[in-house]
Amino acid sequence: MKHVSPLELKDAGADDGDPAAIVTKALESYEDRIKAIETKSAERLDRLEAKLNRQGHGAGADDLERKSFETFLRHGPDSLTEIEKKSLAAAGNTVLTPPEFGAEVLKLLRQFSPIRQYARVVTVGAAQVQYPSRTGSTAATWVADTADRTPSEPAYAGVTITPYEAATYTDVSNQLLEDNAYNLEGELASDTAESFAIAEGTAFVKGNGTTQPAGLMTATGIAQIITGAAADFPASTPADVLIKMFHALPTLWAQRGAWLMNRNTIAAIRLFKDSMGRYLLIDDLNNGAAPTLLGRPIVEAPDMDDIGANKFPILFGDLSGYRIVDRISFQVLRDPYSMATKGQTRFHSRKRVGGSITNPDRFVKLKVSAS
Repeated sequence: MKHVSPLELKDAGADDGDPAAIVTKALESYEDRIKAIETKSAERLDRLEAKLNRQGHGAGADDLERKSFETFLRHGPDSLTEIEKKSLAAAGNTVLTPPEFGAEVLKLLRQFSPIRQYARVVTVGAAQVQYPSRTGSTAATWVADTADRTPSEPAYAGVTITPYEAATYTDVSNQLLEDNAYNLEGELASDTAESFAIAEGTAFVKGNGTTQPAGLMTATGIAQIITGAAADFPASTPADVLIKMFHALPTLWAQRGAWLMNRNTIAAIRLFKDSMGRYLLIDDLNNGAAPTLLGRPIVEAPDMDDIGANKFPILFGDLSGYRIVDRISFQVLRDPYSMATKGQTRFHSRKRVGGSITNPDRFVKLKVSAS
């Protein structure tokens, strides 16, 4: 704050020699300067808060990203302010969706694709990622006092997972875009989640591993148990087949295991009883938890096979032995031109994701076959 000299006080009251007037004018000058300082401080605080919000700090960070994303969807990138552009990873007509949008989509994905909920999910920053998989272990042997020792070495193989691209698009009426009461972001999240969930769910179960993630049921190296009947479970002892599957895995993996099957297979399993006449499948009616089979939960996956000749309707194992790698989160491209003659704007959505089994020894699958 600038010091006011007696000379300035004198000049301030030069027109009237009243000492009271001189003091009053000096105080008014002080008040004006204090207000100017307060205004500048407030502006600096506002700029600092906006900067922190852009970096993901502060209570308004999520609101800023959400509002910026909605503005982009409704009006395009040219309508974004500089602060809004910085809150989103924007490039032309494409933005990387804000975190809460991606979280909402993933939450909806789980309703369609339960594999993602149970598998090990990681985010990667490369075109491919490789994980070591142990194929052999050292072995200790008993020896005499001075006898030669037997050498042994662990063996490893690399499992390479490549992210593949999944994409879809949604057309939205321009009139709906102009209607602020319309929950555009929520509708886009719901529509996107459904299309990606269907694609992911199928790939994580039956994907070919060349143009899409490698599926659980198409991976190599998984042990299998056969039913002993050509097109079904054996009529006399159907429960024995499931008991064999459960005990085909080491205790550690069996205790972490889950059963994977579709709803039709679950319906058939519900009829199976043990030697005491008790049903194998148990529902937790009080807590609403997943039904259990031999003490382990059942995961319903609509992409699994039905029971039939040479089909694989059931998988049992520790699903964390399947790894999902997310390379690019959801991106949205706003295209106002392709459907302009129909009064619509097209939104292209894409992501890159890969998947594969990293530990085949944690799984066993059931084949419907006589031998």
